[in-house]
Amino acid sequence: MARWLLFLATFLAAEESFITPQEYAAQLYHNPRGIGCNLCHGEHGEGKVIANYTDKGVRKSFTAPAINVIAFEDFDRALNGRVKGMPRYFLTEEERHTLYSYLHPKDANVSQ
Repeated sequence: MARWLLFLATFLAAEESFITPQEYAAQLYHNPRGIGCNLCHGEHGEGKVIANYTDKGVRKSFTAPAINVIAFEDFDRALNGRVKGMPRYFLTEEERHTLYSYLHPKDANVSQ
């Protein structure tokens, strides 16, 4: 019985430390629901050009905005609303806070 309790305690302790909050946030940013935020918004949320195209002879670009410089309220609104070109992820409140803290490490406590 003592061995079983020791194994269970070891297993539970290992389960808690399996992934750090930073690793979880990075994984969530790179693959929240099949399409990573980084593919459109850049590796650090700096924004990037998604596509260049020509419309009526005028060269244009479709760009994703920087999301590492916006307030949490705007970030949250964009994730929950219908934004042109933005997929719907249906993230939980905790996941939205986690993503924001990943992109704004200095403001992590402000968003909660």
